[in-house]
Amino acid sequence: MLDAVQIDDGFAPDPAWSTALPDWERRITNRLTLIPDLPLFDAVADKALRIFKRLKVPDLIGTPTYGEVCDDWVFDFVRVIFGSYDPETKRRMIREFFLLVPKKNGKSAIAAAIVVTAAILNERPNAEAILIAPTQEISGIAYRQAAGIINLDPDLKALFRVQGQMKKITHHTTGCEIKILSADGDVVTGSKAAIILIDETHVLGSKQKAPQIFLELRGGLKSRPEGFMLQITTQSKERPTGQFEKELQRARAVRDGKLALPMLAVMYELPDEMSEAEAWRDPSTWSMVNPNLGRSIHARDLADDLAAAEADGPEALALFASQHLNVQVGLGLKTGRWVGADYWEQATREGLSFEDILETSEVVVAGVDGGGLDDLLGFCVLGRHAETKIWQAWSMAWADRDVLTLRKSIAPELEALAEAGDLVLVDNIEDEANPEIVELCRRIRDANLFPEQDGIGMDPEGVGSIIDALVAEGFRIEDIRAISQGYKLNAAIKTTPVKLKNGRMIHGGQRLMEWCVGNAKTEARGNAVIVTKAQSGTAKIDPLMALFDAVQLMSWNPVAANKTGAIVIGPDYEVA
Repeated sequence: MLDAVQIDDGFAPDPAWSTALPDWERRITNRLTLIPDLPLFDAVADKALRIFKRLKVPDLIGTPTYGEVCDDWVFDFVRVIFGSYDPETKRRMIREFFLLVPKKNGKSAIAAAIVVTAAILNERPNAEAILIAPTQEISGIAYRQAAGIINLDPDLKALFRVQGQMKKITHHTTGCEIKILSADGDVVTGSKAAIILIDETHVLGSKQKAPQIFLELRGGLKSRPEGFMLQITTQSKERPTGQFEKELQRARAVRDGKLALPMLAVMYELPDEMSEAEAWRDPSTWSMVNPNLGRSIHARDLADDLAAAEADGPEALALFASQHLNVQVGLGLKTGRWVGADYWEQATREGLSFEDILETSEVVVAGVDGGGLDDLLGFCVLGRHAETKIWQAWSMAWADRDVLTLRKSIAPELEALAEAGDLVLVDNIEDEANPEIVELCRRIRDANLFPEQDGIGMDPEGVGSIIDALVAEGFRIEDIRAISQGYKLNAAIKTTPVKLKNGRMIHGGQRLMEWCVGNAKTEARGNAVIVTKAQSGTAKIDPLMALFDAVQLMSWNPVAANKTGAIVIGPDYEVA
């Protein structure tokens, strides 16, 4: 476990308050609690739970109390949130809480009741309690839930002032304000909130400004030692990215005991092995990740939804699995996916680098696929191993910084790719990216690994400046081969999955390519299957197209220029 870092005035997580749960897989498969034994302040915990249980649920027939409709897992969670507060030192021993639970398990209703309970117990004058909902519509629902809780209780109605137009609820005595905000806009600037509740982190966390928003939230919380931040979310409908991915990784690291932070992560998700084996299709596993099964959600409804999703195709199935069973979306769950996605992960050789390919290959080819200001410039190196003859791939991409504003929906992923080192963001593609591509090609040439001709394949569209730069470096026109796109690339699109499946092609497991492979969608055109940018929408596949260009060249069985004997330089002819 990483040591806790001292912050503020020397306060650091007490070992007795460690929230690590290294046996969580055993617990979840046996339907045991996911909250570790902690030295809670029982008087505070019990008082909070009494208040929580007394509150009425405004959107259920008969307006029962939370104590009547909630299961024990909710009560345990409420106890640990409020029971981690030390009434003597006025400090909260656990500052953050992360609850990952599927849809229809009462997330929004629980969130509203927790924020009302927190406002009742708050001791700080004029404190702020904010609930951030994913959309304007849901923020309205969250507000009505909180306001309804108060309006159903005469004592609370006298204690709070409800302001509908402002989505604000104010405690008459302490001045504590409950504000319902929306992730649709700029929800946080200079936050001083002592109580922060985020409903559906995967929505807020996928926004481009999410890192700054979370920085503001956590920054404001530091000066309020009694405060806390609670995130309640389902899995993302797409592969986790941006700030949500970081929050998810942090929560798992704390739960697994790899990171010591004053944080509790309660995560209703199947162990990786079960998810990969698609055990989530088995109804017997549903109660593991749906703690409210039999209450707010029912097995018959899930079975019907699963049957409908299977009939509708992979995209619907991915949506069902992610939202109702917390299955993390990865490769192979896209409608019309490229079949190579099914075998991509198994072909990974972690850490395979450009230098490794130069050192171990007998021949190397390169592929290039360019685009405009809102595209990526993709580059792929494909080498044939000197001994095993296995094809080895490594990729790189560049993008103009303007893509972050032109394609805001994928900006968080692009920033993550840049952080991983697979993507370089530049101010001028021609001045900054082209020289790097030329340098990589020069290194291949200096190692005598390019074939006599056709060593660099590229989509002829939008690559004129790259060709000029290569020629200026001493490359011949004969070294560069225009690779026809569309149906003429069908052979490479079909060859690559075969190589991946039978272990004859490997790659370094780069995040860049995992993303592009997941984005790739196909369409039938005559007898051919093609992967096109139009089919893939705003998501990018340029580096994958560069790989196909390289595969096309390698499939012609080239021999490096310095080798003796026959040199095959194209599909139809041979030079002695």
